[in-house]
Amino acid sequence: MNRRHFLGASFAATPPGLSLAQFPERRGKARMHVGLAAYSFRDQFAWSKGKTKTPVNGEIDMFGFLDYCAEHGCHGGELTSYFFPADADRVYFHRLKRHAFLRGVDICGTAIGNNFSLGPGKILEREVANAKQWLDKAVLMGAPHVRFFAGTGKGFAAGGERVEAAIAAVRDCAEYAGERGIFIGIENHGGITAELLMRLVKEVDSPWVGINLDSGNFISEDPYADFERCAPLAVNVQLKTHMRGSVRADLPRLIGILAKAKYQGYVVLEYEHGKPEEIPDYLATLRKLCASI
Repeated sequence: MNRRHFLGASFAATPPGLSLAQFPERRGKARMHVGLAAYSFRDQFAWSKGKTKTPVNGEIDMFGFLDYCAEHGCHGGELTSYFFPADADRVYFHRLKRHAFLRGVDICGTAIGNNFSLGPGKILEREVANAKQWLDKAVLMGAPHVRFFAGTGKGFAAGGERVEAAIAAVRDCAEYAGERGIFIGIENHGGITAELLMRLVKEVDSPWVGINLDSGNFISEDPYADFERCAPLAVNVQLKTHMRGSVRADLPRLIGILAKAKYQGYVVLEYEHGKPEEIPDYLATLRKLCASI
């Protein structure tokens, strides 16, 4: 089956010309497991990007976060890289992996804050090197997926060569990730459009690269349409309680879109509005929605 025919037969919602040869058609019904992102407790960690900070409204660490996931019925926890202590080493990550296993929680992924829209040069090379280090750390903690940022809309607007440099950077990381059996999900972050996001995945053209689909980050007038267009390429989904920053999300509609795309994987709540006390109710809602498909 050639690529054009495969595209038309399997992913009709995706724009013509997008190469999906590396993404076989999902078979059977959609299956979704509910997870929670550590970023939901960003104010309560004592570490952020290698530096100490003062926790607000109580303190939590990654072990406590996994306990929270277990106690609130989460299948998985997404361990955002920002909140690991600066001295986290092999022993630390193995302890974390053991703790998650004994609590019955999957470490479903981690997330880094890289920027590949800087243009060719030493700074981009350092970004790639750091991303590869986190792919290795994902292996240590047993995380099958790492969320990447491609860059920012502003960064890419500074020159066409920046897009090509970002594609080369992700392709380099994809080869490294594939050797370790780790997926890379490129997120619709930083004001990049759905079109650019899909172009990046298309041109990287790796079986280990897809979309980390964040429902709250689309910048167009119709974020639900963007979400639907990108859903067939999702390797991880992060749902926010609001769309485009301030409009409350229609969670049943989002889960319905994923079901239509036969998505099979984690639906991770990334909570950014209100107080953490509201998180259990949102998790319960997502469990009901995912169980009903």
